[in-house]
Amino acid sequence: MTIKLGLIGDNIAASKAPHLHRTAGQLTGVEVTYDRLVPKEMGLTFEEVFAQAQASGFRGLNVTYPYKELVVKKVTVTDPLVRAIGAVNTVVFTPDGPQGHNTDYSGFVRAYRSTRDENPGKVCLIGTGGVGKAVAFGLIALNAREIRLVDLDGDKARELAEALIAFAPDIHVTVSSDVITAAQGAGGIINCTPLGMGGIGGTPLPADAMRGASWAFDAVYTPVDTNFLQDATHADLRIISGYELFFGQGVDAWDIFTGIAIDHAALRAAIQGDAL
Repeated sequence: MTIKLGLIGDNIAASKAPHLHRTAGQLTGVEVTYDRLVPKEMGLTFEEVFAQAQASGFRGLNVTYPYKELVVKKVTVTDPLVRAIGAVNTVVFTPDGPQGHNTDYSGFVRAYRSTRDENPGKVCLIGTGGVGKAVAFGLIALNAREIRLVDLDGDKARELAEALIAFAPDIHVTVSSDVITAAQGAGGIINCTPLGMGGIGGTPLPADAMRGASWAFDAVYTPVDTNFLQDATHADLRIISGYELFFGQGVDAWDIFTGIAIDHAALRAAIQGDAL
């Protein structure tokens, strides 16, 4: 039997997700296909691509920018935390219908803990879309004491702030459209915007504004060494690479898709050369 998987998103030509899941299949003796599904290139809407995948025997889908919030309307979400996040990046097609999960959340927590033992402290989080929501809830799980949300879309940021406070009333959350001011005095700085991705480039924060922070995380992993992380390195910040989130969410998604145990170290070693 072949397990059919796929990724729906825009600008995903450089995604390493297909390689991760195909390699996981090889290591576990399972035949896996994993397709990139780009609605614009297919001449279809997101909804049409999603329905096509469901009808053609896909076991599951990863969902990435800009569809993580849109897909919530198409799935059943049983986990209260994922419902609070309001974004889904992993979908499994079951006899009871599509089930939605969020491994960005669990992947970020795994990535952070693999790098730092300390609590996050005060954090400036730039970008409050799908991955930003997941990371923000991950910060709550890691006992961050203050989260400064930055987004040009004030309504979106305020909506996330309300969700965070409802879930964890003791957390201090602020909203700003001024990234430089929000970064001042923050211990951690996080990029959850698409800026820095291959084909997009750029960085969400001037290099000088990073000084004084102690750590930085970039959700972008293609390329791994983004301008944002280069600037953070030059400012002597501790780096948490987006690749760690990619790997963490990937192995969590594999478990959701298949339930087949896999040696994480062996998988990391098998895909590391191609990913970097």
